[in-house]
Amino acid sequence: MTIRLRITLLVILTFIAISAIGGYAVFQSRSSAVEVKSVTEGVVPSVLASSDLVGQLKDVQLAAMVMVAETDAQLVVQENEKLAAKKATLEKALEFQAGQAVSQAQKGLIEQAKEGLDNYFGAIDSTAKFKLAGKDALAQASFFGNVVQYQAELEGVVDTLRIEKNRSKDSAIAALNQNLASTTTTISAVTAVAVIALALIGFLLYRQITGPISRMQTMMTEIASSQDFTRRLPVDRMDEVGHSIVAFNGMVEKIEEASALVKQKTADMQAMLQNIPQGILTVVDGNKVHPEYSAFLETVFETTDIAGRDLMGLVFAGTSLGADTLSQIEAIGGACIGEDVMNFEFNEHLMVGEVEKKMADGRVKILDLSWSPITDDADTVIRLMLCVRDVTELRKLAAEANEQKHELEMIGEILAVAAPKFEDFIATSRRFLDENEQIVHQNPEATAFAIAKLFRNMHTIKGNGRTYGLLHLSNVVHDVEEHYDDLRHPETGAVWDQERLLQDLARVRVAIDRYARINEVTLGRQAAPEQAAAVERHILTIDRKHIQESLHRLETVNTSNLHELVAVRNAVRKTLRLLGTEPVADVLASVTDSLPALASELGKAAPAVVIEDNGYVIHTHASSLLKNVFMHLIRNAMDHGLETPDERQAKGKNETGTIRLQLGVMDNMLHMALSDDGRGLALAHIRRTAVEKELIAADAVLSDAELARLIMRAGFSTRSEVTDVSGRGVGMDAVLDFVTQEHGRIEIEFLDHAEGADFRAFQINVLLPENVAVEVDGIDVPYPLPDSDQAAPVSILAAGDPQVA
Repeated sequence: MTIRLRITLLVILTFIAISAIGGYAVFQSRSSAVEVKSVTEGVVPSVLASSDLVGQLKDVQLAAMVMVAETDAQLVVQENEKLAAKKATLEKALEFQAGQAVSQAQKGLIEQAKEGLDNYFGAIDSTAKFKLAGKDALAQASFFGNVVQYQAELEGVVDTLRIEKNRSKDSAIAALNQNLASTTTTISAVTAVAVIALALIGFLLYRQITGPISRMQTMMTEIASSQDFTRRLPVDRMDEVGHSIVAFNGMVEKIEEASALVKQKTADMQAMLQNIPQGILTVVDGNKVHPEYSAFLETVFETTDIAGRDLMGLVFAGTSLGADTLSQIEAIGGACIGEDVMNFEFNEHLMVGEVEKKMADGRVKILDLSWSPITDDADTVIRLMLCVRDVTELRKLAAEANEQKHELEMIGEILAVAAPKFEDFIATSRRFLDENEQIVHQNPEATAFAIAKLFRNMHTIKGNGRTYGLLHLSNVVHDVEEHYDDLRHPETGAVWDQERLLQDLARVRVAIDRYARINEVTLGRQAAPEQAAAVERHILTIDRKHIQESLHRLETVNTSNLHELVAVRNAVRKTLRLLGTEPVADVLASVTDSLPALASELGKAAPAVVIEDNGYVIHTHASSLLKNVFMHLIRNAMDHGLETPDERQAKGKNETGTIRLQLGVMDNMLHMALSDDGRGLALAHIRRTAVEKELIAADAVLSDAELARLIMRAGFSTRSEVTDVSGRGVGMDAVLDFVTQEHGRIEIEFLDHAEGADFRAFQINVLLPENVAVEVDGIDVPYPLPDSDQAAPVSILAAGDPQVA
């Protein structure tokens, strides 16, 4: 039988017992209540009423005596009427006694009392008649002879009835008391028996429940204290307690399995801490190191004195961290341990991730630090875990790998440039560096000319480097160019320091030399004399047809014909002049080839470059000059002139812009005209910039030609921000410097009528001595002019013009 069934049975028995006791008590209470009611409402009132009969008879006797003694007839009548009323009262009292009679004796006495009452009042009536008749003597004789006699008899009967009533009352009360006592005794006995039975059943159930539970509790205590999870509690019965014991044994079995697993994991953790090649420790309250830590930590810090050490002394002593940083780290433990994990997240950015620690022998280790919180179920940080890795060798290998990566990138950049062009770039760059070094040595103090010259040369080196895609060199040159730019603006606080300037030039020279060394040593592309000869042979091979034709004409010329002889001579001369020349497209190939990358950098479409050489080729001695000049001009056209694809579409233009270069000879000068189909020259912007730079007064009235002249000023730029392409005010003045050094000049031509407009179409003309170029086919090609329906171009000489106030 299960405990649940037993408890249910106990509840049912308890309910039955309580119901039986209650039913019996109710039954006895009702029976006693009836008896009590009978006594209190019947017997007792009847006894009291019987006692009242005696008093009422005395009242009648007194009334009769008054009537007999009264002399006034009228009063006799009144007294007689009162006696009649008293008779009715006595008769009613006898009727009540008859209704409460409980024995035949009482009923007989009541009948006798009724007869005696009739005789008594009959005698009174006779006495009253005599009295009313004036027969007082007869009235008195009747009163004393009859009335007194009947009264004595009636009083005897009533007194006997009263005695009988008292006896029955005493008997009823005694019986009632006995009945109540019996009922009380019975209820008490039954209740006691029920309580004893229920207590016995409850005690038995208590023993059956608490006994096994106590044993289970005792075993749990023993298991907890001994940690012996192999013990099991015996199962005697399969009731609820038995099932609980089975569940308890199952729980102990699970605990045993979990304990074994925990022991295994603990052993694994200990083995891991002993063998993992990484330093792991935990920080407890007070910034102390917990005694359990990975063995490799001793290798990292080269000490066995770790457990209980102060974190700051163990990890951060001997590092280059400042006092403020150390104070922050020391405060983190107190701010995080014992607090919500959110507090760690708020302070995590203050945790130092890497330190350089000086060891006892002077070696410096680079340690990588990784911090993590250890929390409880309430997300409260109870400890901080710190993982320490010695990344000294890793950083060294990373640096070597990075250096190798840079060298591979530089090799890729070099291989993308033809060997002769690369050698020409190296030679040109070194020449600019030599010139800058000479400027620095010759100028102990800063001068505007010296700074501008330094700037132009360095900007040209950077531009050429970017043109050839030599990005690593461009980055170094860019830093030096930044310093030159600061020198141009005294408000930056930069000062002319020859030592600093020479160091900057040395850095650039190291970068250039590194490129040259990789090209010559690593790649074996050293420009030997035989390579130069190969280049010359290549040029001769290209022109061999012309040479053969010239030889044939010389062999077959009619020497007697002067005109024919002159023509042959001129043809041979032109053929020989072609030796050592290049098409302008080949000269500028490195510049034009870099335009797609530049366009992508500027967010524009790669332009179409149209070169109309009109049969002219360029002497190789001028190739470097043209590269330097048109590197600036073409990149400026890309940056300032051509719009973005969206802007061009909005204006009804093709997304791809066009840059056009036209060559021709006129007035013994080689004219090279560069134009684009972009927005034109931003004259309004040039004016605003000139006012801001205080080159002109705000109210100055200048023509478009005079405004255009300002772009040749050193340091002038309409760019609001500095980029790798433009914005430093170095470009047109550098171009002007290159051209004037070769006895040339620069002109700007407007190609429209829009005088005073914000933007005007224009072209830049670069004029160099005629000997720079050679005409291939012998046809003189005039310098290209604008269309006939346009206004005549306005030439603006940039060299030698007076300065604008």
